[in-house]
Amino acid sequence: MQQQLSVVIPFFNEAGNVLPLVREVFAALDGADFELLLVDDASSDATLAEMQQARTALGPRLRILRHRRRAGQSTALLTGVRAARHPWVVSLDGDGQNDPADIPRLLACLREPGFAPAVQLVIGDRRRGRHDRWLRRVSSRVANAVRNAVLHDGVPDSGCGLKLLRRDAFLALPYFDHMHRFLPVLVRQAGGQVLSVPVSHRPRLRGQSKYGVTNRLFVGIVDLFGVAWLGRRNRHTECLAEEPETFPS
Repeated sequence: MQQQLSVVIPFFNEAGNVLPLVREVFAALDGADFELLLVDDASSDATLAEMQQARTALGPRLRILRHRRRAGQSTALLTGVRAARHPWVVSLDGDGQNDPADIPRLLACLREPGFAPAVQLVIGDRRRGRHDRWLRRVSSRVANAVRNAVLHDGVPDSGCGLKLLRRDAFLALPYFDHMHRFLPVLVRQAGGQVLSVPVSHRPRLRGQSKYGVTNRLFVGIVDLFGVAWLGRRNRHTECLAEEPETFPS
């Protein structure tokens, strides 16, 4: 595995999940050239203390970033990507439900023959069994269906937290709160391509979910139509070649 890689994990009040998840990332990327950035979104529990324990145990490849006040998952992701040192970034959720063992599956896409340089996002598809409560599964399915109906992003699971991103392409996207839920369509609006890869999904073993119907489905409606507006106003095109200079004879 030769690809230089930055791994970004946003955390908010995930004490108990930090150390196990960090160890899994190091195990999944053993032998790779990578860094791991943990972003603490102003947690009020022992999340930061566990990050510091992990850094002491695992060394300088692990970096800690901390927000002074809570800013949300999208901002935490942006903080991590801005600080990343490598051209490709993997993001995953801090609740442990994304399996770090699937990271090499996403990276393998970069080495496939005929891999399109225009691919800027590889996103997981949790088709191999969801381990959420029924209400969260239903709200996720409804959210994905509504997103596809309005935005036509062509991705079966745009809410999956496990993603492989081109750093420069991500930083060129319009930023807004909750943008992490719309990355596939934002990338396509900017002229990039998106791949979807089957990944596993695990039950939450520690802590409580931060998302429900009110702050996941209903709140996203305004964002949904805002992203649709961005798409209608987008005038992305590709410059094929520079016109050669001509001078009068």
